[in-house]
Amino acid sequence: MNSDTQATTGADAIDRAIANGIDFDGSPIPPAKLELYNKVMAIEAGRQRSGVSNTMRSRIVRIGAKHISQTELNQMLVDADFAPLKDKEVAFYYGGK
Repeated sequence: MNSDTQATTGADAIDRAIANGIDFDGSPIPPAKLELYNKVMAIEAGRQRSGVSNTMRSRIVRIGAKHISQTELNQMLVDADFAPLKDKEVAFYYGGK
């Protein structure tokens, strides 16, 4: 994998780009965008969490829906002893497909 591909892939690629203030195309991220992003992330960092399992499931659904069919993702959730997809999740993530 070349360094360009490594810079734009993986779970931390966006965080690295934001920390460097440079978009993937090499252009600087405008200060106003960075400031707003950092402000909102600071608020989120102070939010009380409901539990690791709930957050894991939310991330699985949010990211998995981009890559995995509804039927397959639902079965994977059930197999891993998570709650199946909720109607509102199906409508939000799969409604337009």
